[in-house]
Amino acid sequence: MAAIVTGLIPILRTAVESTTSYKGRTMWFGLLCIRLVTIFLAQLPWKSLNEDFHCNITNVFCIKACFNIHFDSSIVMAWHFLFILLVLSVLLMELFSSHLRNSFQKKKDREMPSQSEQGGVGGDPTSTVGGRMVIDLHKSKISVVVYLFTVMLRIAVEVFFVCVLLFWVLPKLNQQFYVCNAQSFSGCSVQQCVVRGAAEKKMSVYALLFISALVIITSSVFCLYSIGHYLCNG
Repeated sequence: MAAIVTGLIPILRTAVESTTSYKGRTMWFGLLCIRLVTIFLAQLPWKSLNEDFHCNITNVFCIKACFNIHFDSSIVMAWHFLFILLVLSVLLMELFSSHLRNSFQKKKDREMPSQSEQGGVGGDPTSTVGGRMVIDLHKSKISVVVYLFTVMLRIAVEVFFVCVLLFWVLPKLNQQFYVCNAQSFSGCSVQQCVVRGAAEKKMSVYALLFISALVIITSSVFCLYSIGHYLCNG
């Protein structure tokens, strides 16, 4: 539990303490926190995957050889890597909003006080609400494009994650037993192997699939809403 708390603190602190906001920002950070908690819980049944792999022989070397044949890539590390890509998709919008804030703040500082009082800085797509800068996507097409790009990137990562779970991870658990041909290793023969606790591992995958579906649906709705509300309506 210490690891999950350590991971949540920076995300929540960034979401709360930032001086810049935009449409749906709190929701994106909330989905990141939900995804982090889900990954933490989903990876628990996979921690003992090496010990859960059993074969109908007693030769430890051959069992390890078969394990490496059927689980030749780290499943949990793939989950973590895709989570990092999701964080980067949110971070991209954060960096853009920070750049936007700094650019127009410098522009305001260069303006004469009298001009600022009359009409402010022309073309400024930001406004201040409760001491926090809010990006008005109606005033900046570039902001809308960057926003849509980050959302579409998030959708692409989630779709790829779903494909990994459906076509790579689940097939490894749907088999009742594995027929392992490790004859290329000295002293090893054809053997049958099983994975203990397959039901718990499947449930962890289903939980990840549910969260991914939630993010895909939410991101798609926001993408369509942004296109219709900010681009089509001008």
